[in-house]
Amino acid sequence: MPSSPRSGCMLIAALPTAAGRARAYTRWALRAWQLETMTETAELLVSELVTNAVKATGGANGAIRGSRRGTGSSIYLCLSTFSEKLLIEVWDRCDEPPHRRTASDDDENGRGLVLVQALSKDWGYETLNSGGKIVWCECLILG
Repeated sequence: MPSSPRSGCMLIAALPTAAGRARAYTRWALRAWQLETMTETAELLVSELVTNAVKATGGANGAIRGSRRGTGSSIYLCLSTFSEKLLIEVWDRCDEPPHRRTASDDDENGRGLVLVQALSKDWGYETLNSGGKIVWCECLILG
């Protein structure tokens, strides 16, 4: 368990490669904070939130959706530890709230937020007055 709060953030280009870079950063941070036992779950959560942020930002095709900001296509990943929890936050430029859907057995997409809900203690989002939103989730640090 961390003895004091720790935090680290990463600016990532909203490209299809963003989830892989975010997973690598998560592995590095959790190893540095001696929280390797959380790596698998944290990587999956980060991957889902970052993938959604890239889609919301329009990183796959370059179009910025729902944005009040100027051009530019980037997202932020922040990881923080507080007492007995890991907080994962992903900011994107899109003002639209995340949509949790129920995917059918044949759907290839639509399970991301269902997984986030199942694997985290809590999750949610905040729309920012300055534009965009932060989608976050918390995981308990088991030690």
